[in-house]
Amino acid sequence: MTSERPDPGPGSSPGSGGPVSGPGPDTRASDAEREQIAERLREAVAEGRLDMEEFGERLEATYKARTHGELAPLVRDLPAPGTTTDMALPSSSGGGVSGWSDRIGKGPATSKGAFAFWGGFGRKGAWTVGRTFTAVVLQAGGEIDLREARFEDRDVVIRCFTIMGGVRVVVPPDMDVEVRGSGFMGGFGELGDPEVSPGSPRVIVTGFALMGGVGVERKIRESEKRRLKEERKRERLEKKSRKELD
Repeated sequence: MTSERPDPGPGSSPGSGGPVSGPGPDTRASDAEREQIAERLREAVAEGRLDMEEFGERLEATYKARTHGELAPLVRDLPAPGTTTDMALPSSSGGGVSGWSDRIGKGPATSKGAFAFWGGFGRKGAWTVGRTFTAVVLQAGGEIDLREARFEDRDVVIRCFTIMGGVRVVVPPDMDVEVRGSGFMGGFGELGDPEVSPGSPRVIVTGFALMGGVGVERKIRESEKRRLKEERKRERLEKKSRKELD
């Protein structure tokens, strides 16, 4: 009669017929493993799961970690790479950061024109541009900022008329814009070929400048400026952490 063989304990070698356990919490971490954790943290801050202060603290702890047990808690509350939560998130399509589909035809215009005499006007932020917007300035100035604007319709005409004054039109880099205006003893700004994003509104800037000017320029959105600022701050934190580790 044969006796029963005892069950092999955890961590047994392949030769003993038992399972092989993974690295324990006291196992030394490699540089590659620390870098994997750092990349998880970078993704988390880019997605808004971590703020910059917490990111800096975790990143510093990552490069100082010596074992798997020190690394694991740093990403324990973060989803695995390539996965998303079950929460219903708002969809976005095209138009850069916020999605053009959410900014076109969602409501009536909040402004269809502006006039300035010996003064100035400004339209900026989350305002809604009418299908036709007319700006008139006489010895004055004005600014029309479309970077965060909404649009009553996909096709928009902005008419600018200046006499001894100026109007500045600011658009995001990915917007479809055509400049048709002209000037006499003045200037009417022109744009180069843009990299238009899908779904962009079609904006025509036209009008006339007499002894004045209308300038049209592309500038990145404020939200993109903030993202780039956070990116630079993140890079400085990473360099500082690596320097302290060395």
